[in-house]
Amino acid sequence: MTKTNAMRLLDAAGIAYRTTEYEYDESDLSGTHAAEAIGMPAEQVFKTLVTRGDKTGITVFCIPVCCELDLRKAAAASGNKKIEMTHVKELLNLTGYVRGGCSPIGMKKTYPAYIDETAQLFGEIAVSAGIRGQQIIIAPDDLTAYIKAAEADVTA
Repeated sequence: MTKTNAMRLLDAAGIAYRTTEYEYDESDLSGTHAAEAIGMPAEQVFKTLVTRGDKTGITVFCIPVCCELDLRKAAAASGNKKIEMTHVKELLNLTGYVRGGCSPIGMKKTYPAYIDETAQLFGEIAVSAGIRGQQIIIAPDDLTAYIKAAEADVTA
Protein backbone atom coordinates (compact mmCIF):
# COMPACT_ATOMS: atom_id res chain seq x y z
CA MET A 1 0.00 0.00 0.00
CA THR A 2 1.28 3.42 -0.96
CA LYS A 3 1.53 5.93 1.89
CA THR A 4 -0.05 9.06 0.47
CA ASN A 5 0.44 12.68 1.48
CA ALA A 6 -3.07 12.68 2.96
CA MET A 7 -2.11 9.73 5.20
CA ARG A 8 1.14 11.39 6.26
CA LEU A 9 -0.75 14.54 7.23
CA LEU A 10 -3.25 12.56 9.33
CA ASP A 11 -0.37 10.65 10.95
CA ALA A 12 1.38 13.92 11.82
CA ALA A 13 -1.85 15.27 13.32
CA GLY A 14 -2.36 12.10 15.37
CA ILE A 15 -5.72 11.37 13.75
CA ALA A 16 -6.86 7.75 13.68
CA TYR A 17 -7.86 6.28 10.33
CA ARG A 18 -7.56 3.09 8.36
CA THR A 19 -7.13 2.51 4.67
CA THR A 20 -8.38 0.16 2.04
CA GLU A 21 -7.30 -0.51 -1.51
CA TYR A 22 -9.32 -1.58 -4.54
CA GLU A 23 -8.83 -2.22 -8.22
CA TYR A 24 -9.95 0.84 -10.11
CA ASP A 25 -11.02 0.92 -13.72
CA GLU A 26 -9.83 3.86 -15.81
CA SER A 27 -13.13 3.74 -17.71
CA ASP A 28 -15.20 3.88 -14.49
CA LEU A 29 -13.79 6.27 -11.91
CA SER A 30 -17.18 6.71 -10.26
CA GLY A 31 -17.52 6.79 -6.53
CA THR A 32 -20.18 4.11 -6.65
CA HIS A 33 -17.62 1.77 -8.21
CA ALA A 34 -15.23 2.59 -5.35
CA ALA A 35 -17.97 1.96 -2.76
CA GLU A 36 -18.82 -1.43 -4.27
CA ALA A 37 -15.14 -2.35 -4.50
CA ILE A 38 -14.45 -1.62 -0.82
CA GLY A 39 -17.76 -3.11 0.36
CA MET A 40 -19.19 0.02 1.96
CA PRO A 41 -22.64 1.53 1.34
CA ALA A 42 -22.52 4.37 -1.21
CA GLU A 43 -24.05 6.69 1.41
CA GLN A 44 -20.94 6.19 3.55
CA VAL A 45 -18.34 6.81 0.82
CA PHE A 46 -17.77 10.49 0.09
CA LYS A 47 -16.49 12.11 -3.09
CA THR A 48 -14.63 15.41 -3.16
CA LEU A 49 -15.97 18.02 -5.57
CA VAL A 50 -14.20 21.26 -6.41
CA THR A 51 -16.33 24.26 -7.36
CA ARG A 52 -15.91 27.95 -8.09
CA GLY A 53 -18.19 30.48 -6.40
CA ASP A 54 -18.83 34.00 -7.66
CA LYS A 55 -17.83 35.47 -4.27
CA THR A 56 -15.57 32.94 -2.51
CA GLY A 57 -13.71 31.46 -5.46
CA ILE A 58 -12.64 27.82 -5.12
CA THR A 59 -14.74 25.84 -2.66
CA VAL A 60 -14.64 22.13 -1.81
CA PHE A 61 -17.63 19.89 -1.10
CA CYS A 62 -17.60 16.31 0.24
CA ILE A 63 -20.81 14.46 -0.49
CA PRO A 64 -21.91 10.81 -0.64
CA VAL A 65 -20.98 9.16 -3.94
CA CYS A 66 -24.61 8.21 -4.55
CA CYS A 67 -25.71 11.85 -4.48
CA GLU A 68 -25.47 14.91 -6.68
CA LEU A 69 -24.32 18.32 -5.49
CA ASP A 70 -27.24 20.74 -5.43
CA LEU A 71 -25.62 23.90 -6.81
CA ARG A 72 -28.26 26.20 -5.29
CA LYS A 73 -27.85 24.69 -1.83
CA ALA A 74 -24.05 24.70 -2.22
CA ALA A 75 -24.07 28.36 -3.21
CA ALA A 76 -26.28 29.30 -0.26
CA ALA A 77 -24.19 27.30 2.22
CA SER A 78 -20.94 28.86 0.99
CA GLY A 79 -22.14 32.46 0.79
CA ASN A 80 -22.24 32.61 -3.00
CA LYS A 81 -25.01 33.69 -5.34
CA LYS A 82 -23.80 31.27 -7.99
CA ILE A 83 -21.49 28.28 -7.91
CA GLU A 84 -20.27 26.01 -10.70
CA MET A 85 -18.16 22.89 -10.98
CA THR A 86 -14.55 23.46 -11.97
CA HIS A 87 -13.40 21.78 -15.15
CA VAL A 88 -11.63 18.44 -14.66
CA LYS A 89 -8.57 19.90 -16.45
CA GLU A 90 -8.17 22.42 -13.60
CA LEU A 91 -8.27 19.82 -10.82
CA LEU A 92 -4.58 18.89 -10.69
CA ASN A 93 -3.41 22.50 -10.76
CA LEU A 94 -5.88 23.61 -8.07
CA THR A 95 -5.63 20.65 -5.70
CA GLY A 96 -2.62 18.54 -6.58
CA TYR A 97 -4.96 15.62 -7.20
CA VAL A 98 -6.43 13.93 -10.29
CA ARG A 99 -10.03 12.95 -11.02
CA GLY A 100 -10.84 9.74 -9.18
CA GLY A 101 -8.13 10.43 -6.60
CA CYS A 102 -9.06 13.84 -5.19
CA SER A 103 -8.84 13.88 -1.41
CA PRO A 104 -10.19 16.68 0.80
CA ILE A 105 -7.03 16.19 2.88
CA GLY A 106 -3.77 17.84 1.80
CA MET A 107 -4.80 19.96 -1.15
CA LYS A 108 -2.23 22.46 -2.48
CA LYS A 109 -4.13 25.28 -0.76
CA THR A 110 -6.67 25.44 2.02
CA TYR A 111 -10.04 26.16 0.45
CA PRO A 112 -13.37 26.70 2.19
CA ALA A 113 -14.78 23.19 2.67
CA TYR A 114 -18.24 21.78 3.31
CA ILE A 115 -19.23 18.24 4.16
CA ASP A 116 -22.75 16.96 3.64
CA GLU A 117 -24.55 16.73 6.96
CA THR A 118 -25.35 13.04 6.36
CA ALA A 119 -21.74 12.21 7.28
CA GLN A 120 -22.83 12.47 10.92
CA LEU A 121 -25.12 9.47 10.50
CA PHE A 122 -22.07 7.17 10.41
CA GLY A 123 -19.30 6.20 12.80
CA GLU A 124 -16.89 6.32 9.89
CA ILE A 125 -16.86 7.44 6.29
CA ALA A 126 -14.49 6.82 3.39
CA VAL A 127 -12.78 9.51 1.31
CA SER A 128 -10.09 9.29 -1.32
CA ALA A 129 -6.59 8.78 0.03
CA GLY A 130 -5.25 11.01 -2.73
CA ILE A 131 -4.64 8.38 -5.40
CA ARG A 132 -6.94 6.21 -7.43
CA GLY A 133 -7.65 2.86 -5.83
CA GLN A 134 -7.12 3.86 -2.21
CA GLN A 135 -9.56 5.14 0.41
CA ILE A 136 -9.10 6.56 3.89
CA ILE A 137 -11.74 5.44 6.39
CA ILE A 138 -12.10 8.04 9.13
CA ALA A 139 -14.53 9.34 11.74
CA PRO A 140 -16.57 12.16 10.16
CA ASP A 141 -15.91 14.48 13.12
CA ASP A 142 -12.15 13.99 12.74
CA LEU A 143 -12.29 14.73 9.01
CA THR A 144 -14.54 17.74 9.48
CA ALA A 145 -12.26 19.20 12.15
CA TYR A 146 -9.05 18.50 10.25
CA ILE A 147 -10.14 20.13 6.97
CA LYS A 148 -12.03 22.84 8.90
CA ALA A 149 -15.23 22.02 7.06
CA ALA A 150 -18.71 23.25 7.81
CA GLU A 151 -21.57 20.76 7.80
CA ALA A 152 -24.41 21.58 5.43
CA ASP A 153 -27.28 20.08 3.46
CA VAL A 154 -25.79 20.39 -0.04
CA THR A 155 -27.14 17.36 -1.94
CA ALA A 156 -30.07 17.16 -4.32
